[in-house]
Amino acid sequence: MPARAARTLPAVLLAVVLAAVLAGCPAGNGGGNGDGQDTERFPFTGERVEDPSTPVLAVKIDNARNARPHTGLEAADVVYVEQVEWGLTRLLTILSSELPPSVGPVRSAREADIELLRQFGEPALAYSGAQSRLIPVLEDSPLHLLPADEVPDAYSRSSERSAPHNLYLDPEAALRAAPEEVSEANDIGFRFGPAPEGGRPTDEETVRFPNSRYTFTWSADEERWLVSMDGEPARTTDGGRLGAPTVVVQRVEIRDSRFRDRGGGVSPYSETVGSGEATVLRGGRAYEARWSRPSAEDGTEFTTPGGERLNFARGQVWVVLAPR
Repeated sequence: MPARAARTLPAVLLAVVLAAVLAGCPAGNGGGNGDGQDTERFPFTGERVEDPSTPVLAVKIDNARNARPHTGLEAADVVYVEQVEWGLTRLLTILSSELPPSVGPVRSAREADIELLRQFGEPALAYSGAQSRLIPVLEDSPLHLLPADEVPDAYSRSSERSAPHNLYLDPEAALRAAPEEVSEANDIGFRFGPAPEGGRPTDEETVRFPNSRYTFTWSADEERWLVSMDGEPARTTDGGRLGAPTVVVQRVEIRDSRFRDRGGGVSPYSETVGSGEATVLRGGRAYEARWSRPSAEDGTEFTTPGGERLNFARGQVWVVLAPR
């Protein structure tokens, strides 16, 4: 309708027309993505943000006992738990909506990180190094690599811990060193909203690896699952407790890769392309689900047994890549 014509309408009629137009427009700063997702909400957490178009920085985090407590994990959008050599685990954190002053301790990359991160497009990856035979594989990947030896100004050593558990990253400095082509946050398959029907009530869930254990305990007061590692509460260096409103136990095939560590341990490879079973924890209930990711470039969708997309609670998400 031309502006001049609009000004000649009675005020009541104009209000009705405007209300109808607004009702037909998707919420957000430019519309939805065709699946009810609000573009003002961050695709990794479902929370409202001023700018959803922020670069994606993945950081490989040490998780040995001497590496705890961690720094900066409370700011992560997504935390992945991956099995590594000798049945231990490491964390792969996704930072985008918020950048903490420091995150770490930072450790080395693995081959499976390449496949896992492809659903984020071409993100930046910060890590301390890699097995020598893996380096050309990483360099041939679409990831934008930010190893400690190439961007030393973004890393520092803490005098309060012994090496190798004392390397920390300044995320802002790392992204300043990254190329402009680093992918911005986009849809990776997560959906957020009301909880599905059903689910079984549970206050605690434990996931076991060959030599590592994670327990998630529901806190109704904090409305999130509090994380424990190997029987001890997982805390940050400022004393806060780690936890998330949504925890996904994604059961995957974990096979031997072609690489070994310095001690001769075979590096496991967690297959994150394909499909399988999952359990989604939210709101003090556990929901059985299916996950599907047809190719490395696709996001990972989680559905109910009936085939409907399964909503997560808004906020940080932990994804535990557990053995089938």
